[in-house]
Amino acid sequence: MRNKAELSSDILVTKDRPLVSFKRSDKLMKADPIVWWELASHDAEKTVDFLKKVFGWEIEYDETIKCFDFPIPEDSRNLSGGGVFTLKKAKLPFLTFYVQVENIDKKAKLIEQLGGYILEAPFEIPSGSRICLFNEPSGVTLGMLEKKK
Repeated sequence: MRNKAELSSDILVTKDRPLVSFKRSDKLMKADPIVWWELASHDAEKTVDFLKKVFGWEIEYDETIKCFDFPIPEDSRNLSGGGVFTLKKAKLPFLTFYVQVENIDKKAKLIEQLGGYILEAPFEIPSGSRICLFNEPSGVTLGMLEKKK
């Protein structure tokens, strides 16, 4: 009997029941793919130092995006990277991912119609792209990104 979550042949198992299945397919997420992730910490420098020491990752601060940048392998299809930053508004640390969308305002309205909650309405970031943070109905924080046009 397994007591801890573990990755076993592309299925995350918790207490002997499948939690998430990871499928490899060209058909998944052609529209609205996950393109970015981020880790919000109470102290980004300490978090990054820890991750560097544990995993040997090459993580550097990117002044343009104001966070520590995680380079992604060139063979990655959609994911453009990830970052670690120090919390400013949120009270609790979080890990989230961003879904790239064509019309962020339209998607934000749909999220609210479906019972989600907009935490940060769509706004422009230094790159010229726009992001929006939201909670899905059970409270998990996710993000959307609309690329600069």
